[in-house]
Amino acid sequence: MSINKFSITSEYHNINLVNKKIKAFCLEECIPINVIDAVEICLTEALNNVIKHSYEGKSGNKIDLIVGISSTKIDIDIMETGLPRTNFDKPKLEFDPDDINSAPEGGMGLYIIDSLMNSISYTSKNGLNITSFSKNLHD
Repeated sequence: MSINKFSITSEYHNINLVNKKIKAFCLEECIPINVIDAVEICLTEALNNVIKHSYEGKSGNKIDLIVGISSTKIDIDIMETGLPRTNFDKPKLEFDPDDINSAPEGGMGLYIIDSLMNSISYTSKNGLNITSFSKNLHD
């Protein structure tokens, strides 16, 4: 298994920077582009949630990422020390597409991650919050 660690601080512009580094790591490991694209979308959603909700938009807070690549899957762990999530229920996409006002206002990032990844989990213990997700390399 190949493992790489990345660290950023809680500024939105850092999301793109770390995504580029993780994409380069995945390309070096010959990960299929469709998997890389799904991981990039999910990382963006998860990191936006960390900055917006866990760190309440405040800059300068540390976010660590561990990316593990095996012959069968890619695993991502996002570790931070912000406010813990109180709800990890995965929303259902149920609304009237002809009525924009019926679209859900929140939770869509988690819906996207759950839809694109093969597994997703969240733990919070002793002040450390960990969001983990994985994607099979060949479905």
